[in-house]
Amino acid sequence: MSARDRILAKLRATQPQAPVSAPVLDAHYSPRARDESSAERLARFRTGIEGFHAEVHLTSNADWPELLAHLCADKGIGTLLFGADTPAGRRLDPAVFTGTTLRPWIGQVEEIKADLFHRVDAGFTQARGAIAETGTLIVWPSEAEPRTLSLVPPIHFALLDARSIHPTFFDALRTENWAAGLPTNALLISGPSKTADIQQTLAYGAHGPKELIVLVINAEGAQQ
Repeated sequence: MSARDRILAKLRATQPQAPVSAPVLDAHYSPRARDESSAERLARFRTGIEGFHAEVHLTSNADWPELLAHLCADKGIGTLLFGADTPAGRRLDPAVFTGTTLRPWIGQVEEIKADLFHRVDAGFTQARGAIAETGTLIVWPSEAEPRTLSLVPPIHFALLDARSIHPTFFDALRTENWAAGLPTNALLISGPSKTADIQQTLAYGAHGPKELIVLVINAEGAQQ
């Protein structure tokens, strides 16, 4: 008997006699359920993501494009890359963005790689939702709004609807029925990019966006 056969024989001998039952997820998550309002859920999300060095601004559905333009001006954004063929992208008016060039995403990464890595100052995306428990954005890339927009430019602007903030990751999976279909990549973002050395010293902006700025709409009743 070869070494491979002996290893496989040991593994087969120790396998359970009966299939292991699937965990009851509702029972696991139910003790963590909170009777909270949407404003309280937003507050939890904001505390969490700001704790990871993100910047959060509360706005309205009518005013967020102008706020985005002001933020770009304040941060000296020369070029903002965005998905033009998206609900949010169609609302961006170049006339409002003084000093900032709006550049729609066109083509493939290989075709604009030099500009993407060296000439684009910020990317703008919509967020599918968020997780209050961990202070995390949920971003689903698409052909119109690829993941590159949130992963490469030095600054990432994200538009979030407060009504899509879920208490936990499990709630997001279940409420939105993720099992029915997932994108190639589902991104969970909890702040700017960061890394740590062997001494666990965090460094932000080491590989990817150095800043994450979240614009939250439909946050009625919440204070800026």
